[in-house]
Amino acid sequence: MPDKTSSSTAPTGATAAERGKHKIFLGYAPGVGKTFAMLDEAHRRKSRGQDIVIGAIEVRGRKAIEEQLDGFESIPTIDESGFPVLDVDKLIARRPDSVLVDRLQASDGQRARWAEVERILDAGINVISTMDVRHLESLHDSVKDITGVRVEETIPDRIFREAEEVEMVDLTSRALLNRVERGDVQVSGGATPAWFTEGILSALREIALREVAGRIDHDVEQFRKGAKIEKPWATRDKVMICLSPTRASLRLVRKGWRLSQRTHADGVVVFVEDKGADAQTKKLIRDDFILAERLGIPTVTLRGNATEEIVRYARENNVTQLVVGHSSRSRMGEIMKGSIISDLVKQLRTIDILVVALDPDDKEK
Repeated sequence: MPDKTSSSTAPTGATAAERGKHKIFLGYAPGVGKTFAMLDEAHRRKSRGQDIVIGAIEVRGRKAIEEQLDGFESIPTIDESGFPVLDVDKLIARRPDSVLVDRLQASDGQRARWAEVERILDAGINVISTMDVRHLESLHDSVKDITGVRVEETIPDRIFREAEEVEMVDLTSRALLNRVERGDVQVSGGATPAWFTEGILSALREIALREVAGRIDHDVEQFRKGAKIEKPWATRDKVMICLSPTRASLRLVRKGWRLSQRTHADGVVVFVEDKGADAQTKKLIRDDFILAERLGIPTVTLRGNATEEIVRYARENNVTQLVVGHSSRSRMGEIMKGSIISDLVKQLRTIDILVVALDPDDKEK
């Protein structure tokens, strides 16, 4: 059995309680075992007394899948080409507990399967479906760059985000290729795609794992906020690089980037903009942002009191390490205006703070 990683999130919106719940079995390529995993889940639910019916499953000669279908009522409509089409009206009239829908991205040219799943969910019926990560709309260009093939059938990211649960069905790219070589994988459309190589499959697998990890991060953040937990949970390190409004922070950005790479952490560059920021300050920050973007670090601009905004952002985003520059204020200046670093140390006692020495070559405003 393939490994499975799952993530769930609470439904949103005023009518969330009235809608059916959507569970997606996610894979990175055909053949990883999504349909089998979905049917395995369906058998477990049926054993607990739930009413499960098949909305659309493409068997394509797969004996293991055909055997798994035994015992389930099937309510699809088969079009003239043999393509299973969801009969939404019959399914809604039948009102089972859950409907099984294979290949969420499928379309017969007129009807997108994911759109019809939305109608079923709106009717208060649960849906269990399958999809590959390469069909997410936002990944269209990335997938084309990796595989060399333009994906024609895509699913809006909203469908993926709003699903109550996403479970990844996983196995190594080498194991998948072994399945292909044994003839165990039947790809929709016929021959095995040219992009079925170990390198490309590994890249798609990494994308799928990142998508599931992103959902898990979101779930953790929602729980922490709901439980009013301010202390970060170090499930994954996050480095926050705080830019100075008075001097170039190129050294700071590079130091923070190296730290994030060394600890395999996520990084973010944050600047708190003052209302009276002049052209020189904006130019310095723009140069820092350009370097951050070259290094692949996301940038965020906040507005308000510097200390308050840094503390708020760090707490809300589960930051585990803070990178700041040495204060350029004189001792008298700190007495008169206070020290931001001292304030941060007092308020962020559960976060490690790294104070980076000033680079004499950096320009000061």
